[in-house]
Amino acid sequence: MNLPQVVDKLRSDPAFMRNVTFWQHQPASEPRFGAFPQIMAPALQNALQERGIRKLYTHQAQAIEHILSGEHVAIVTPTASGKTLCYNIPIINQILTDPEARALYLFPTKALSQDQMHEIHELVTQMGVDLKVYTFDGDTPQSARKAIRSAGHIVVTNPDMLHQGILPHHTLWIKLFENLKYIVIDEIHHYRGVFGSHLANVLRRLHRIATFYGSSPQFICSSATIANPQELAENITGMPIKVIDDNGAPRGEKHFIFYNPPVVNAELGIRASSVRESRKIAQHFLTEGIQTIIFARSRTRVELLTKYLQEAVRGMKKLKGRITGYRGGYLPNERRAVEKGLRNGDILGVVSTNALELGIDIGELHACVMSGYPGTIASTWQQAGRAGRKTDASIAVLCATSGPLDQFIVNHPQFFSERSPEAAIVDPDNLLIMMSHIKCAAFELPFVDGEKFGIGETAVDATRDILEYLQEKHILHHADGKWHWMAETYPAEAVSLRSASTENVVIIDRTADERVIGEIDFITAPLYVHQDAIYMHGTETYHVDRFDWQRKKAYVRHVDSDYYTDAQVKSTLKVLDIFKEEEIESGGKAFGEVSVTTVPTMFKKIKFRTHENVGWAPIELPELELQTDAYWWEFDAGTREKLQLSHDDLGDALKAVANVLGHVAPIFIMADPGDIIALPMVRSPFTDLPTIYIYERYPGGVGYSEKLFHAHQQIVSEAITLIENCACPAGCPSCVGPELEVGEKGKTSAIALLKLGTLPA
Repeated sequence: MNLPQVVDKLRSDPAFMRNVTFWQHQPASEPRFGAFPQIMAPALQNALQERGIRKLYTHQAQAIEHILSGEHVAIVTPTASGKTLCYNIPIINQILTDPEARALYLFPTKALSQDQMHEIHELVTQMGVDLKVYTFDGDTPQSARKAIRSAGHIVVTNPDMLHQGILPHHTLWIKLFENLKYIVIDEIHHYRGVFGSHLANVLRRLHRIATFYGSSPQFICSSATIANPQELAENITGMPIKVIDDNGAPRGEKHFIFYNPPVVNAELGIRASSVRESRKIAQHFLTEGIQTIIFARSRTRVELLTKYLQEAVRGMKKLKGRITGYRGGYLPNERRAVEKGLRNGDILGVVSTNALELGIDIGELHACVMSGYPGTIASTWQQAGRAGRKTDASIAVLCATSGPLDQFIVNHPQFFSERSPEAAIVDPDNLLIMMSHIKCAAFELPFVDGEKFGIGETAVDATRDILEYLQEKHILHHADGKWHWMAETYPAEAVSLRSASTENVVIIDRTADERVIGEIDFITAPLYVHQDAIYMHGTETYHVDRFDWQRKKAYVRHVDSDYYTDAQVKSTLKVLDIFKEEEIESGGKAFGEVSVTTVPTMFKKIKFRTHENVGWAPIELPELELQTDAYWWEFDAGTREKLQLSHDDLGDALKAVANVLGHVAPIFIMADPGDIIALPMVRSPFTDLPTIYIYERYPGGVGYSEKLFHAHQQIVSEAITLIENCACPAGCPSCVGPELEVGEKGKTSAIALLKLGTLPA
């Protein structure tokens, strides 16, 4: 059965259709073309024509024209629209004209680097010219590194390797830096929040070294559709950017469906598990031989879905061994094997976190199932675009969870279909992040008196103050007008670009001999690998025998467990500084700097399949302290009396409002719900007023709090709409939280409380 037949079968299935809230049919579209540039090298044009590329799409032609004229550009078009050629053509053309020219390609993952390197290599091989393309990452053997440094025309790497393996050793890369003409930053929309703020500072260091060697590279960025591609690209690169967004690529027919699982407990507002419903939907495609990708929001869900799908098709020989999982934490050779299996068709179904959201070549998938809203409109389109990457028909199904954010999106399809994707936020001047990179920069080259860290208008005025602070800490030494590195440590090794933590916890299986089976960042490790947790990896379950906090190791052994674990956390908060505050009706709003102390307190044991709670136990781990930014909304002292609430009712109302705000707010700031935490207080210890704090999970914050401060009115209005449109009588997981958590008045009290925030001051 082909895809159109499966689509017709779903349309005629009443059990499926009664849960569909949105079905959008996107017809196929024809390509629009532009001309090849006049100055293209004959060898390159011939090679492209041999590969069937005789015309360029409009966005490709425009991008190449602007690149060849020396402009910094950002190409913003959908998945599989041929963005790679936009930069490969002018860069290869330049190197053929000037063999000394060099280019540096940055991809957010090693997998994407390897994938893109093979594509360039095939084109170069076809031309039969002496143009050397190399991948330089942690897997590159030492024997090859010298040749790459001296002879590589195009060096393909990732930000982490640039940060730790190239910039600190720039004296070994003189040939690259003296002749650096182009820096390609692929998937730039991926660099938001902490990762993007780090990358902006890495590029400040790169530009500083390039200037030292006499080069002035041109930036070429590519991105999926977001609201502010120019702003993001300029904040990250520090350069004025020309945006190319006139997409001329053809598009195959696509079906996009929102599916809301049926209500299984009307009184509590509980819907059927999105994990199990996603499994059923994916099974429709897999059993008909349609290659399918299933995206899940967490590593636990990836393992659950993989396990359930494998069990569901156990009796089908054609699917045996052809369904697998894929996520961060798997070892590189495991991930490479999955990618290869998808390309050659050996693997028919893969369950993945957003690790496969990016443009890695994983074959011609035709179906995509998203188990839970990916968190942003941009990510949803990116994941849906992983199916139907050329002109074939495809289908994407978003299966909602019971969470407020999912329920808002799935019940307001016009919000999704009519709204432009969110704006990505970065904060290159986050003090902790910037100081880390100023240390790295000083190690690489001494700072000169009067020098500012940064590019153009992004240069940091407080550079000297930071250098003087580092001198006081005996990290730098000032002499003869220069600031020299004097510490014994190697600074780049201590700076992780991808998380707030500088270290990971290694997970060691001791079932037989000791072997490393994965890793997890230190901040979230207490939630997943605490003592007696059930850790899931590759559909296998492991019992955590010991979590060595000091040595950052978790020791596990393989067990056949019929349950998994879910950790609970307790937090306290202190306000350190107020950056801005404003009065609103019945209270005020503000954002500023806070200190948050968290400690895991207990974990629940939850049965597979039934998801019932079968027990709990305490967690004994030290507290973690986080200094970050927060936005908060405080209510007047007379709020409880005004709304005629008891003390307990007010507490339930605040908890209910915090629940819904914590889920609605990420819609407006292109953040993952896990990037922010909402914390209600009936009586704030600093003002004695009822207050709801929303703090960022990253040291120093990355700009979310200020965005929330300015979007307060809009966020509160959408939260009211979400709650009022929910059919539950007193609260449920789809709006303010279950009645058991927020009380029988939680829903009505939350609406009353929220409406105070929509009135003018």
